[in-house]
Amino acid sequence: MSAAIYLVRHGQASFGAADYDQLSALGLRQSALLGQWLAQTGRHIPLLITGSHRRHQQSSAACLAALSLADGAGAVNAVNAHQQLQDRGFDEFDYQQLLLRLRPEFAERAVLAAYLAQQENPARAFQQIFAKAVARWVGGKHDADYGETWSQFKARCNAALARVLERIGGAQSAWVFTSGGPISAICQQLLAIPDQQIFELNWSLVNTGVTKLQYRPGRLSLSYLNSFAHLESARDATLVSYR
Repeated sequence: MSAAIYLVRHGQASFGAADYDQLSALGLRQSALLGQWLAQTGRHIPLLITGSHRRHQQSSAACLAALSLADGAGAVNAVNAHQQLQDRGFDEFDYQQLLLRLRPEFAERAVLAAYLAQQENPARAFQQIFAKAVARWVGGKHDADYGETWSQFKARCNAALARVLERIGGAQSAWVFTSGGPISAICQQLLAIPDQQIFELNWSLVNTGVTKLQYRPGRLSLSYLNSFAHLESARDATLVSYR
C-alpha cells in the first residue's frame, strides 16, 4: 500500500500591501486553476490540511470552490465527508522578524518604502536584502535574536509532516496548503540539501506549485517537486509568480 502527500504552496499573497497575509487577485486565480486541474485529472482530497495563515486557507477555499464547479458538488462533499484540519506546524517562518534583525530601521514601513523607491529594481533590491536576512538566520550564529531558530523551524515542519503520516496510515492521501518555507524544510530532509543551499530551492517555488511525496510504511520519498502544470496549461506566463 502507498499514499501520497501533496504539498501546495499558497497562491500569490499581497506583497507590498499593509496586510501581506491576503491573497491577491492573481493568487485567487492561481488557486482556482489548481481546483480545475484537480477535476480534470480526477484527483480527490480525502484529507485537507492547512497552516493557520489566511493565505493558506484562502488558497484551499478557492481551490475547492473551483473543484466543485468543475466536477460537481460531490467532489467537495467528498472532502467534507472526511476531514479538513489546521496544523500550525505548516506555518511559514516570521519573515518580518528576519528582516528587522538585519535592518531594524525597516520597522518603519515608510523607511523601507523610501529605500525601495530609490532602487532601480525595487523587487530585486528587496530580494537581495531578504536573502541576506535569511542567511543570517540560517547561519546559526545569532540564534538568540530569533523567536524561532532555523533548526527549530525545520523540526517544527517535519513534526507536522510526521503527524500527517500518522493520520493517513499508508493508504490515504492528503493535500496540505502551506508556504514555501515548510515545503523547503521538508524537501531538505528528504534530499539532504545543505543549509547553505536550501533557499535556492525556496526562491524557485511557484505560487500554487504542487510537490508530491510518496509514502509507504517506513519509507517516504519525493515523487515530484514544484509542479505548476495547472498554470502552464492556461498558456499565460503572467500566471506564474514566486512571491
